[in-house]
Amino acid sequence: MRLRIHVTLKPGVLDPQGKAIEHALAGLGFQGVAGARVGKLIELDVAEGTSDADVDSMCRQLLANTVIENYRIERA
Repeated sequence: MRLRIHVTLKPGVLDPQGKAIEHALAGLGFQGVAGARVGKLIELDVAEGTSDADVDSMCRQLLANTVIENYRIERA
């Protein structure tokens, strides 16, 4: 079974990569871009029957820093 885990910074956490993207786009002549946020997408193939609790544990222990990041699990 394929899982997609979307990890994003929590609101209010500074995102220097997002700011760099905003400035780079402005430098390329694209106006009106604001609020760029950078996250990550992790795809995993897990055994059928892997419990939601196990997947949640994977995210909390390794895949996301829950102090500054949120995550969302999507079963593909």
